[in-house]
Amino acid sequence: MAKRFPLLPSQSKSLKFGEASFEILSDFLINLNIGNKDKLSNLSRYSGDFKDKRLLECIFLVTEELRLDPMVGYHAVELLERFMIKHLEDLFSTPHTPAGAAGAHKGNYVDLVYEKLSEKFHLILLSCVQIASKLSLHSAVVDNNTAAQFLHSMGHSISKQTIMDMELMILKALDFRLNTPNPLTYVEILLEVLGHNDSSIPVEHLHHLSRHVLQFTYLQRTAIYDSLLKATTQCLSPSDEQRKTFVSVTEDCMLLGVGVIAVGAYILNVTNWEQVVEELSHITGISVKSISDFTHVTLMHITKNNSPMVTAT
Repeated sequence: MAKRFPLLPSQSKSLKFGEASFEILSDFLINLNIGNKDKLSNLSRYSGDFKDKRLLECIFLVTEELRLDPMVGYHAVELLERFMIKHLEDLFSTPHTPAGAAGAHKGNYVDLVYEKLSEKFHLILLSCVQIASKLSLHSAVVDNNTAAQFLHSMGHSISKQTIMDMELMILKALDFRLNTPNPLTYVEILLEVLGHNDSSIPVEHLHHLSRHVLQFTYLQRTAIYDSLLKATTQCLSPSDEQRKTFVSVTEDCMLLGVGVIAVGAYILNVTNWEQVVEELSHITGISVKSISDFTHVTLMHITKNNSPMVTAT
């Protein structure tokens, strides 16, 4: 039996609601809203390309194997996408063919870039998880020794120096701006505000369920957003232009956050589900119909049922 690398001690903590003041919550919500709008106004043509189901599964499995807090996985996804977009845009902004590449490779420059990236992608992915672990208050830190042992267990013999160089490369590419909020942050802050505004809503139970709903939605994001696009456009075959415009919806973390909570509230059988949706709409400015549509589509995929379940009011 193959020798396993030592697992990191679990340091995940239960989130406590109701302890933050109104002023702190207000500041958090304002910052999240600003960050979300800033992201949506600066979308790249590669936005969403690095949230493929298999890639997300890989990151979630790595964080689970290393016993890291789920927040680390979502943060790693954001870091990975931001780095890859920046890296690709830098590589393709001034295309050129490296010396000798023409004789060694029959493909063009783009093919060569993707080939080189594929060779070290496993290291890039783990480095993003490693960086994310260092930013989490409730998770163990993945140091270079643990990273090297983990990669070795996956069949990759990579030196600690190479791991450190990759981490530094990612940090420099992102200009050391690492605290981009991830979807789980949006869900948890919105739940905190929701509980503050209406103490009758069981936010602790909603938090546990919302984590599962978020993971499902993230892993099935392609199918869910495709259904949402078709429902929104009332078209079974949306045009390329419609899909391009819809990227601003697929990358909207605030919509994802309220949608996940609304789905959780419906599953939890919160009797005042409509009130929860209305309160979420009031908090974020997202229409009740948009939240209801997201809930409807997501529930269809969870139950694999095409019949209507919820209706917008």
